[in-house]
Amino acid sequence: MQRISVIGLGYIGLPTAAMFASHGVKVTGVEINEDICNTINNGGIHIQEPFLADIVRKQVSRGMIKCVTEVKPSEAFLIAVPTPIKQDKTADLSYVVSAGQAVAKVLKPGDLVILESTVPPRCTLDVLLPILEKSRLKAGKDFSLAHCPERVLPGNIIHELKYNDRVIGGINPESAEKSRDLYAAFVKGEMYLTDTITAELCKLMENTYRDVNIALANELARISERLGTNAWDVIKYANKHPRVNIHQPGPGVGGHCLAVDPWFVATAAPDLASIIQLARNTNDFMPSYVAKRVEVLVGPGSKVVVLGCTYKPDVDDLRGSPILDLIKLLGDDYNVTVVDPFVESYNVDVYKAAKKADLIVLGVHHDKFKKINLSKLAEIMNSPVLLDTRNFFSRDKVEQAGFEYHLLGSAKRVKVRAWDTKRKVAASVEKDVRNVLKC
Repeated sequence: MQRISVIGLGYIGLPTAAMFASHGVKVTGVEINEDICNTINNGGIHIQEPFLADIVRKQVSRGMIKCVTEVKPSEAFLIAVPTPIKQDKTADLSYVVSAGQAVAKVLKPGDLVILESTVPPRCTLDVLLPILEKSRLKAGKDFSLAHCPERVLPGNIIHELKYNDRVIGGINPESAEKSRDLYAAFVKGEMYLTDTITAELCKLMENTYRDVNIALANELARISERLGTNAWDVIKYANKHPRVNIHQPGPGVGGHCLAVDPWFVATAAPDLASIIQLARNTNDFMPSYVAKRVEVLVGPGSKVVVLGCTYKPDVDDLRGSPILDLIKLLGDDYNVTVVDPFVESYNVDVYKAAKKADLIVLGVHHDKFKKINLSKLAEIMNSPVLLDTRNFFSRDKVEQAGFEYHLLGSAKRVKVRAWDTKRKVAASVEKDVRNVLKC
């Protein structure tokens, strides 16, 4: 195919459009946000992703990428719109519906439609297909339809779009094959052909597996604190077994995939998905659990500095970040300052932020935080106490710098402050974390 229309130029749509364009396929990008459209047409980008800016700038200048605000006729339509989660944990498919309606107006015989957005099982068949057939064309006969979920990692999207394997689910074999031929323009990984429901569930279960594994690690962290041991050591040694791979605990699970996709499975069969729902609830509880640990360490009104607020390290993406939930939980009782070099509004000097602080909470393990001078930080704080939720810092180095170090998932015997809230002073006493933290 010589032309493709990519609907939705966000974290997935824009890099995908860039890859097609750089491999000889002319792309018309569709973005309803006029400001974003103008940015792209001027050779710029509105998201942070390594190598993407150079590719977009070059392909726009070559005339291979053009952004418009309405869907135009094309040979192929790739739908990469958001599918956010609603309050009741079901998927908001309004963007998919709108995109499908727009495509149906210009759909013609021989066209290919691919849904890349992550969706609940049967969405391609039960939601998108009937909308497209309002064009009076028959899916599988007059036009091809497939679901090919994205499987990339923010921060490495360009590489993974090219080299990751793809799962392509067609409503019939011809639809899957036609989609494979289109992606072959730039995909070097294996492409596996199947049906739409299998492809939908494949993407959802990839992230559900990881979410359940993290929930297991978070449960282990809480158990370890009660039993008086270190979950990180348990995981390290358990993973020496060749068939064991326990993930790492933390202050919660965020992002647009791991914290969302399991609910798409669970809400499709709520009476059967008990483990999935339990894992989701376990991970959703972790910001509250970390807030309880903060309450053990410092009294109300204390100044708390949170390092990092994105949903994962070394990106600017705030979607679903559990640290934002933690900040909200602490906000009513503490004077909270946030430092994050990847978020413009929080990109502040860490030493100024920590002046006269009572507690540092490491929320996101950005590589840039490795450069912090811990000794300098300890000198300017009221009480140099550090709570590490990611096992990011070395206990020895932190303590040598003058900090009192606490680690999520570890009940090592430490000095815990017993706060006199009337006088707002603290007396350090030797206690086990397991005897203090009861949640």
